[in-house]
Amino acid sequence: MIINTPSRLHLTLIDLNGERGRLDGGVGITLNEPELVVGLEASEDMGVEFTSHAEGKLREEYRSKIMEAARRTLRHIGSDEKFHFTVRSMFPAHSGLGSGTQLSLATARLVAEYHGMKFPARELAHIVGRGGTSGIGVASFEDGGFIVDAGHSSREKSDFLPSSASSASPPPVIARYDFPEEWNIIIAIPEIDRSVSGRREVNIFQEYCPIPLRDVERLSHIILMKMMPAILEGDIEAFGESVNEIQGTGFKRIERELQDPLIDRIIDSMISAGAAGAGMSSFGPAVYSVTDEKPGNVAGAVAEIMGPGRIIVTGGRNRGAFMIK
Repeated sequence: MIINTPSRLHLTLIDLNGERGRLDGGVGITLNEPELVVGLEASEDMGVEFTSHAEGKLREEYRSKIMEAARRTLRHIGSDEKFHFTVRSMFPAHSGLGSGTQLSLATARLVAEYHGMKFPARELAHIVGRGGTSGIGVASFEDGGFIVDAGHSSREKSDFLPSSASSASPPPVIARYDFPEEWNIIIAIPEIDRSVSGRREVNIFQEYCPIPLRDVERLSHIILMKMMPAILEGDIEAFGESVNEIQGTGFKRIERELQDPLIDRIIDSMISAGAAGAGMSSFGPAVYSVTDEKPGNVAGAVAEIMGPGRIIVTGGRNRGAFMIK
């Protein structure tokens, strides 16, 4: 059995103030590339093999997440079966592309389907403990596309915490649209030592939240009255302007300020090269831009200033995870 799951961009968290009775909320785009491809077969012992090249640290992170998700799923369904997992395609952890959620959900889906069980993505997320802050990764796994989630009621979640430290259920999706197929997305992942995860991520949430209510209100206005209509009407200029405005608003402004200055230079280079809009995904370091023509110009401009790293020219993916066989 083999599963293919997408990566995703997390454009912004919406409400890290909470005065209106909800926390979090998010906006994201499912990506065609990079993809995660993982296989499973029954085995006498639990193990993980890699057919794609990756450094040892990344392999250990993948192995740890796969084993933990498998244990949780097996415990949930009451099985002592053992499996050998093969990672055929992967993308960097802690880069802003959502590898942790996709890897955990992919593992859970494989284990469940081997046992003849089908769970919706939200239930899989609850089993493996993902989606406690943002619902974008879970919704990308389920259906793909451009996604807006509504965050959590303060009755369920009262603390400002990242998904990795929250036990809340995945939030409801309030909008899901096909991302325009003619729009190109350029991803730049610089090799900088400024990843944010674990205890550091928890500390950032607790230090900088709550953010001012006026920032939440402005951000909500941008998303509802500019970004979402731009997707529906195929207006890339308005969409790009929305992305640009988000970069200096709310929690995204904090995420940007905590990153390496190279991130700002990459974003500026993308816009100067003709991108309609550019920003940082989640805490980074992945940077993205959107253009409907000459994506090579944008990629070339990034290559001139980024140094070591990876550049991907891709687009939105309007389907979720799927089984290959």
